[in-house]
This record gives sequence, C-alpha cells and structure tokens, in this order.
Amino acid sequence: MQRRSFLKAGLLGGLALVAGGAVYRQLRPAPAQRFALDAEGRAMLAVLLPAIIGFTPDAAALEAGIDRVGAAVNGLPLRVQKEISDLFGLLSMAPTRRLLAGVPAWPEATPEQLAAFLQSWRTHRTEMLQTAYHGLHDLVLGGWYAEPSSWAAIAYSGPMKELSA
Repeated sequence: MQRRSFLKAGLLGGLALVAGGAVYRQLRPAPAQRFALDAEGRAMLAVLLPAIIGFTPDAAALEAGIDRVGAAVNGLPLRVQKEISDLFGLLSMAPTRRLLAGVPAWPEATPEQLAAFLQSWRTHRTEMLQTAYHGLHDLVLGGWYAEPSSWAAIAYSGPMKELSA
C-alpha cells in the first residue's frame, strides 16, 4: 500500500467514525437518566460475556450476568454511564460495528471474530480503543464474578473470613 492510499484510508475511516457518532447522537439523544440496557446492548453482551469469561454459561446464568453488568454500569457516575451508552450505541449500529469491531452482527459473530475484535482493541495503538476494551472487560468480569456462584470457575473460595466478619 502506498503512503497516499494509507493516508486516504485513514482519513476516510476517521470521517466515517465522526459521521457515525453524529448519526448516533441524532437517533439516540443523550439520556437524562441512568443507563439502561436495551435489546441491542443485551444481544451484544450475550455474545461478549462468554468471549471474555472464557466459557459459555447456561442461559439463566448468562441473563443474570448481563443484568449484573447493567447494574455495575448504573453504579458509575452519570458522565461515565453516558460514555458507556455511547460505546454500546456505536457497537450496535451496523456500519460502526463493522468498522470498529469487524463483526457483521453480534448474534452471528464467530468465536474467532470475537477473539480478533477483543485482541485488536486490547493491543490497539489508539488509547481510546484500549480504554474501551478495558472498560468492557472490567464491566463484564466485574458483573460476572460479583456473583459468588461464579467463583468456583476460577477456584476462588471467597473473601478471607477475617475480613468478612
């Protein structure tokens, strides 16, 4: 690839992100209230949660884990909730999801596509995408392992008895 082609592709990609963000903000105005998981966000988490924790839980445990992620987001400051809402919105819209994650649709994403998406964000040269990865990662793991029944999967016996008294 020639330098000029590379610069053009980078410029077009940046413009696409800006346009996607503008369209998203027009279609979904900023919520004045707390973050709430919509159907698109739940569908995304239903795919990402198993990819991040490393195994596929049963349906009831998966739904409970998704609910705990939503509760974890609601425990954050409103400004952070707004940023997470924006991230979920961008990952829900087909053009920006394809551009940012390389995934055609969350329910059809293969484990390989999910692993590639997560790895690319984890090691991306842009700090913004690394921050988004770490935020998703920490929210999912925090929501999943907040439930004591999930501790057995990582051989965690719980907090020290001296600390829980």
